[in-house]
Amino acid sequence: MQINILSVLVISMKKILLFFLITCATYAQSEYPQDYFRNPLDITTVLSGTFGELRSSHFHSGLDIKTQQKQGLKVYAAAQGYVSRIKISHYGYGKAIYITHPNGYTTVYGHLQKFSDRLEKYIKECQYEKESFEVEVFPSSEELLIAPDEVIAYSGNTGGSGGPHLHFEIRDNQERPMNPMLFGIGAKDTKRPFVSAVYAYPKDENAIINGKNERVPLRLIPQKTGDYEVEKITAIGDIGFGVTSYDQQDLAPNYNGVSNIQTFFNGNKSLEIDFKRFSFDESKHIKRLIDYEYFKTKRSRIQKLFIQKNNPLSLYKDAYDNGYVKVEDSTSSVYKIRIRDFEGNETWVNIPVNGKSEKINETSENDDTKKSLVYNGQSTTLQSGNITVNFYENTVYEDVLIDFKVSSDTLHLHEDNIPLQKNFYINYDLSNYKAEHLDKIFIARLYGYYKKPSYVNTKRKGNILSAGSKTFGTYTLVMDTVAPTIEPVNFQDKKWLSKYRYLKVKIDDKLSGISKYRATVNGEWILMEYDYKTNMLVHDFNDNIVKDTKNELKIIVTDNVGNSSTFEATFFRK
Repeated sequence: MQINILSVLVISMKKILLFFLITCATYAQSEYPQDYFRNPLDITTVLSGTFGELRSSHFHSGLDIKTQQKQGLKVYAAAQGYVSRIKISHYGYGKAIYITHPNGYTTVYGHLQKFSDRLEKYIKECQYEKESFEVEVFPSSEELLIAPDEVIAYSGNTGGSGGPHLHFEIRDNQERPMNPMLFGIGAKDTKRPFVSAVYAYPKDENAIINGKNERVPLRLIPQKTGDYEVEKITAIGDIGFGVTSYDQQDLAPNYNGVSNIQTFFNGNKSLEIDFKRFSFDESKHIKRLIDYEYFKTKRSRIQKLFIQKNNPLSLYKDAYDNGYVKVEDSTSSVYKIRIRDFEGNETWVNIPVNGKSEKINETSENDDTKKSLVYNGQSTTLQSGNITVNFYENTVYEDVLIDFKVSSDTLHLHEDNIPLQKNFYINYDLSNYKAEHLDKIFIARLYGYYKKPSYVNTKRKGNILSAGSKTFGTYTLVMDTVAPTIEPVNFQDKKWLSKYRYLKVKIDDKLSGISKYRATVNGEWILMEYDYKTNMLVHDFNDNIVKDTKNELKIIVTDNVGNSSTFEATFFRK
C-alpha cells in the first residue's frame, strides 16, 4: 500500500496545531514573543499609521504599512496557524483575513486586493453560495491551515482605505488589539515626538487660569534640546492640561500617534496614558480622551491629560486625583509632560505655575434660558410639532444644555460639538403626508457649507419615520423619487468581449444612496465586486461562470428608499 506523504503531513500539522491551541494559549499571553511573528510584507517597513493613533471616532487598532503607493504586493502570514475568519465588506477593512496562531494570538490583514488562490477559491464559493459580494465566514480550525511564510493575499486599497496600504493587527485571546511593535514588528524611528500646542483647563467654576474660567492656550517655547518650555501661567484651584502631539518615523513624513504620555506635578507622577492595548468596546470613547468641541471646530485633537466622569478607557495608569492638580495661592509649582514614542524617543514639556488668587476677566455669557436639558442618568424626550427626539440613559456623558428648535420639517439639534456615547433617535410623524409619498421619504442630516443632505438609516412603522444618530446637527426630511444610474464602462451592447478579463459597470445614486444590487448573466447570478469610492461594479470572467457565446446581462440596482433601475445588455464571448 502506497503512503500519501502529503496526507500524512497535513494530518500531522493538524494534530500539532490542535495540541498547541490547547496547551499553549493559556501561557502565551503573559509576555510578548519577539521572534514569533514575521513582517507581513517583504519590503522595508514604512508606516502611515501607528497603533493607538487618534482617528475621528476610534483609536487605530493596528499598523498601517505603506505598500510603495501600489497594490498587489505579496502578503505573508505572520506565523503558522489557521484562518479563523474572512470578511469582505464595502467599507471598514474591505477584504480581510484573520489568522489564529498556536500561541493564542490572532493576526489581521486588511484592505486586501485579493486572496491567495486557495483562499480566493474558498471565499468565492461562499460568495456564490450566498449570492453576495459581502460575506463573513468563520472556518473551522482544520479547514484552512496556514504554513509559516505562506503567501495569503495581495495588498490593496479595499474598504475604507484612503490609499494603498496593508492594515496589520495582532489581537490577544480576548480579541483586544495590541501594539504589534510589542512583538518586534516596527519601523525605524530615531526622531523625538513633537508638540504643536498645550492648553490648561479649569476643573470647575472655582478654578481660574490666567484670569479665565475656560480652556486657555499656553505659549510654547521650543528649546534647542528638542524639549519645550511654556510661558509661566497664573492659576488657582483644580486644573488640568491638554497637549497636541505627534510622532514621525525616519522614513515617512506622516504625523503619527505617540506611544505613551506621563505627567508630573512637583516631581510626583500625576497620570499616565499608555497606548499598548484596548478593547473595541471602549474605542468609541476616544471622544472622552480628546477635546471633542475643539476637534470639531478646529480639526485638531487635544489629548486631555485628566479624566472626566463617565470615561471608561483602560489606557490610564497611576491617575492621582484623575490627573488634575491643585494650585494654591502664593505657591510656585512645576507641571511636566513626558511624551514618548515606542522606540523610547521622548520629549518633555515644562510648565511653571504660579499660584495666585484673582478675579475672572469679564467674558460674554451665553443665553441658556432657551436651551433644553438632556440628562445623562435618565431618559430625555424633546418634542415640537411633528418631531420627537429620544435620548436614552447614558446617551450623553454628562447633563448638557442643547439647542432644540423645529422649523417645519427641519430639526435644529445643537451643533456637532458635544460627544455622545450612543445614538439618540429622531421620530417624524408623517400623518399629514400623502400615503403615496411615504415610501420615498428619508431622514437626512444636512452638512457642509451648502447643507448637502446625507442619508441617515431610516425606518418606517406606520406613519412614524425614525432614524438613529450619534451626531448633533441639522436634520430634515428628503423625498427621493429618482432611481440610481447604471452605465457600462468598458463594453457596449452586442459587442464581443472575448479579450476582456473584466466586465465593468458604474452605478450611482445622488440622494439616498445605493442599498443593494444584483447582476445575472443568462439568469444565473454573477459576482460583481463593488467599490464605493469609485462607484464601480466589476466582474472577473476568470470566475468561469460565463461560458456561453451569447450572453444576456441584467443588473438591478436599488437605492435606500426602494427606487430601482434595471440595465440590460447582450455581449458575446468565445
